[in-house]
Amino acid sequence: MKKYVKNGKISSLPSSGLANALIPIPSLEEQEKIASILDKFYALTTDITAGLPAEIEARRKQYEYYRDQLLTFKQKAS
Repeated sequence: MKKYVKNGKISSLPSSGLANALIPIPSLEEQEKIASILDKFYALTTDITAGLPAEIEARRKQYEYYRDQLLTFKQKAS
């Protein structure tokens, strides 16, 4: 696409250049995979009942890990 861009103070891409540019499109399988990932992300960010419990569980495990690290003392060898 760089060869179709007109440079000046402000770079532009005229419609004639855009019409001639080759834009790669992923395969249908790849598009479906991307759409699935985006759908899951959307569900997690908009549905508080799905995302919040998972986040609470992750923080609980993190808290337990660091609590165990702080409260575990090694015996001194005599």
